[in-house]
Amino acid sequence: MRSELAAWRTAGEIFRYRGQDIFYREENRAGNPGENRATLLLVHGFPTASWDWRPIWATLAARFHLIAPDMIGFGFSAKPRDYPYSLMDQADLCEALLADRGVRDTHVLAHDYGDTVAQELLARHNQRERENAAGPRLRSVCFLNGGLFPEVHRARFVQKMLLSPLGPLVARVMSRRGFDQSFSAIFGAGTKPTASELEDFWELVVTNDGVRIFPQLIRYMPERRANRERWVGALQQARIPLRVIDGPDDPVSGRHMVERYRELVPNPDTVLLQGIGHYPQVECPQGVLDNFLPFIERASA
Repeated sequence: MRSELAAWRTAGEIFRYRGQDIFYREENRAGNPGENRATLLLVHGFPTASWDWRPIWATLAARFHLIAPDMIGFGFSAKPRDYPYSLMDQADLCEALLADRGVRDTHVLAHDYGDTVAQELLARHNQRERENAAGPRLRSVCFLNGGLFPEVHRARFVQKMLLSPLGPLVARVMSRRGFDQSFSAIFGAGTKPTASELEDFWELVVTNDGVRIFPQLIRYMPERRANRERWVGALQQARIPLRVIDGPDDPVSGRHMVERYRELVPNPDTVLLQGIGHYPQVECPQGVLDNFLPFIERASA
């Protein structure tokens, strides 16, 4: 394990959820006396982990109280073989972690798989607002590339194979070389991951023998379809600020996803980072910050 990734792991903490160890990073730097910093929950994508946020972490930590879990089945968290993996459960995990840390309201920055977790959190927030019910409140949500609309999500061949009856076999024979090729293909042409970045991403995948549970984790795709009305409705009914920051060159959820967002979501607030693919926070961290910070500052005000 490279030293930077090892340092990230050492700086993390463990939270117990449903009897499992969940890794998370938290940072809340001391500000001015009496300052009450807004919390920002960072929700990562498939198949990686909270490490994805490292390129923008320091800048965000200078302004916000940050909480970033490795969701169950990912990164340095537990990856039990017999577990009912679901996006609903990952939303439960995020809410449990916020409660454990004493957080009652938060902004959210999400990516990929984490986008759908954020949609579920938003659906719950909308319902609590309607019913004046207790529970965590969201102050804003910003989405990076992700499958917000299952009808325009373009799954990769390996994802389709993992979801098929051959999924366990595909997972058993998955190699570092194959991972590097398929993972690099979703980045922009001029922003491919470096060798060291690929090494880190692979390390996150294989920690705790994580490849073996890919067929269980990939069930998020039919779960998205089954809950499409709830999760798209959450976007359409939201009364808090929403923004999409997207790498349009992403073959999975790029420009075509943003076009669908603009069709379906009232008053759409969207940003395209030209030449960028599926991982904008890795490929173009400054572009993400330049478009996220003004958004969240307005939302906070």
